[in-house]
Amino acid sequence: MKKLITPIAITAADSNSRTITGRIVTFEETGNASIGKVQFAKGSIEAKSVLLNLEHDRTRRIGKTLSIESNEQGIDATFKIANTTAGTDALVEAAEGLRDGFSVEVYFDEYETLKDGTVRIIKGEMTGVALTSEPAIRSARVAEVAATEGDEEISDSTIEPDATPTEKDDEVEQTVTPAEAVETVEAAQSVTANAKPAVGGWTSKPRLEFTAAKYLENTIRASLGEESARQYVAAADDTTDNAGLVPTRQLTEVINGLANTTRSAVDAISRGVLPDAGMSFEIPKITTMPTVAETAEAGTPSETDQASSFLSVTVKKYAGQQTFSVELLDRTSPLFFNELLNNMSAAYAKATDLAVYTALASGATADATTLTTYPTASELLGFVSRGAASVYSNTQGFARNILANTSQWANLMTLNDSGRPIYMAAQPSNAGGAVRPDSIRGNVAGLDLYVTANVPSANDTDKDDSMLIINPSAYTWYESPTYRLRADVIASGQIAVSVYGYGAIATKIGAGAFGINKT
Repeated sequence: MKKLITPIAITAADSNSRTITGRIVTFEETGNASIGKVQFAKGSIEAKSVLLNLEHDRTRRIGKTLSIESNEQGIDATFKIANTTAGTDALVEAAEGLRDGFSVEVYFDEYETLKDGTVRIIKGEMTGVALTSEPAIRSARVAEVAATEGDEEISDSTIEPDATPTEKDDEVEQTVTPAEAVETVEAAQSVTANAKPAVGGWTSKPRLEFTAAKYLENTIRASLGEESARQYVAAADDTTDNAGLVPTRQLTEVINGLANTTRSAVDAISRGVLPDAGMSFEIPKITTMPTVAETAEAGTPSETDQASSFLSVTVKKYAGQQTFSVELLDRTSPLFFNELLNNMSAAYAKATDLAVYTALASGATADATTLTTYPTASELLGFVSRGAASVYSNTQGFARNILANTSQWANLMTLNDSGRPIYMAAQPSNAGGAVRPDSIRGNVAGLDLYVTANVPSANDTDKDDSMLIINPSAYTWYESPTYRLRADVIASGQIAVSVYGYGAIATKIGAGAFGINKT
C-alpha cells in the first residue's frame, strides 16, 4: 500500500465560527503530489471524517471535520479549528494568505500509470488532511475571511505599525496595499525606525531624505509655480540616488532550489510502522522449509522439519537542529518559521532516503554482465531480464520496481529505435514504457520506475548500482512519526529547534535487489 500527499487550496476561512472550508480532493484532474503527477478517479476516495494537522505533522492537531461531502467534482470539507494558540494562528495565517492550502493524505493500492507517467488512483483511503502554505491550484485561494479577536476586528486593509520613534531624522515610509490592487497605494503613514535593522530580521532599509507627506506637499506647491518645490520633486523622482519613494517589496513566496521531500528509494520498497519502544527489534524468518516428495506405496513420507530464526533490525535516529535569536521568531513574518520547518523536513527526507538507497546498493546482487558505459536499448532489456530472473529465483517474489539515479534517468530518455524514442513518445509502435523529463515516476520494460537524486558518490553517474531492480517485499522501511523539539536558551536569548525521527531498514530476504555492474 502506497502513501500519497497531494495539496489543494482553501476556499474560505471564518474565524468567528473557527472554521476553514475548502476542496480537499478533486476528481479527474491532474495535480502534483509527493510521488509526482497524480489523478484521482471519480469516487476513488470515500468522504469520511479525519483530523486536521499543520504541515503533515500529526503531533500538531489543530482541528477536526465538521462536515464533509462528496460530489461529482470532488470532496469538500469544513474543519472546526480548536480554540488553541496554534488554531488561532492557523486561522490568521489562512486569512492573511500565509498558509492557505489543504493537503490530503491518502493510502492506496489500486492504481494505474498513464502514458505520461501520471499515477491515476482507482481506490484509496483518506487518512488525514493538513493545512499547508503551498496549494497545487494557485488560482484557488481563500475566498472569504471574517476575522474577529474578542470585540476588536482584524482588517486586511489596516495594519498598525509597532516601530518605536528613536531618531528625529530617521523616517521611513510604510504603506499598506490590498492584494487586489498592487500598484495603488491605499494609505501611507510616516513612521520612525532604527537606522540599523535587528540582526536576522526581515526588514526594509530606512529612507532618510524623503517622506510621502513632504513629496505630496511639494508636488502641490510645484503645480502652483514654486521653484524650490519643483526642485524637491525632481530630486525625489531621481530613483537612482533617492529610492525612498520607490520602495522594494518583499513577496511572501520563497525560492528554494536546494531540497524537496521526495523519497524515491523509500517509495520503491515496502513500508512498515516502527515498534513503539526499543532501539532494535526482531522479525521471525523461516530458514528451512518442510519437504514433500513422491512416495511409494507404504513408503515413508519425506520428512524435513521446518526451522526458523529471528532477523534483528537496528533502529537509527535521524535529527537536525537550527538555532536562531528570539527576535527572529517574534519580530519576523511567520513565513520564516514555516520555511525553516519545511527545509528541515526536506533535509530529514534526504537523509532517510539516502540511508535506504545505501542499504539496497550494498546488498544488491551484481549483474554478471559488465558494461563499459550507459546501457544501450538492447543492453537495458538484457539487464532487466537478468535482474527479474535473479530476484525471482532468490526471493520467490517478483521484481516490480526499478530505481535509477538522475544520470541513468537521463540515459533512459535518449534510448531510441532508428530515431524513434522508446520511452519518451506517447504511442510509438515499439513503446517499452513511459519516462518523462517532468516526472520521477514512470515505467520501463514492465517495471515501475523511481528516480532519486539521493545517492552516495559511489553510485552517481553510471557507476555500479546506479540502477537497481527490486522486489519491494524483500525490503521494508520502518519509521516513526517525525518529531519537533523546541528549547529556549535563556542565557543567550536564543531558540533551538530540532526535527528528528527514527527509522530502520530491514533486509528481509537477501538478493532482493539486482544492480547494474560497471567495469
